[in-house]
Amino acid sequence: MKKGLIGKKIGMTQIFDEAGNAVPVTVVEAGPCVITQKKTMENDGYEAIQVGFGDVKVARVNKPMKGHFDKANVAPKKTLKEFRLDDISAMNVGDILKADVFAAGDVVDVKGTSKGHGTAGAIKRWNFARLRMSHGTGPNHRHAGSLGACSSPSRVFKGKKMAGHYGHEAVTVQNLKVVKVDAESNLIAIKGAIPGPKGGIVVIADAVKA
Repeated sequence: MKKGLIGKKIGMTQIFDEAGNAVPVTVVEAGPCVITQKKTMENDGYEAIQVGFGDVKVARVNKPMKGHFDKANVAPKKTLKEFRLDDISAMNVGDILKADVFAAGDVVDVKGTSKGHGTAGAIKRWNFARLRMSHGTGPNHRHAGSLGACSSPSRVFKGKKMAGHYGHEAVTVQNLKVVKVDAESNLIAIKGAIPGPKGGIVVIADAVKA
């Protein structure tokens, strides 16, 4: 990995390319991010940088984290994330990373937390087909149906697709293209949709399988 940023999802819109085609994009406020810690092979056994995004009041930070930020001499940050970059020799604690680390045409992976849907049935959660609407099926048209055999094994196997909590989980969308970068406003327009609601925190990094 050569670069990465933490950002906030603003929402979706569309922009027009040189050929006049409408391109659906998601706008992300990427940065400014500050380097809060630099991990080295000697001290930690691996090389990485820890990046902070989003200001937070000092009163909302516990004592261990306050000491962590004071040691780095940076203001408390709401979100922290580590990036294992190829070369961190030129980076130092306190350096600011902005949206211009990415450029139009870059291929990136975006990780976020998907929208939560609470408790959902098997049809919505797992895309099950509903039962027949006639011939004595009701009132169980949207139920999951049989869960397994009776006397053997006399239980329901773990991992069975059933109704339950749906959404609010880590999702990574791979190989998305950066369409436009506004360095002054720290905005990045990424082609397509990314996980999470408006205002959700996302992590943008170089594509692993580009």
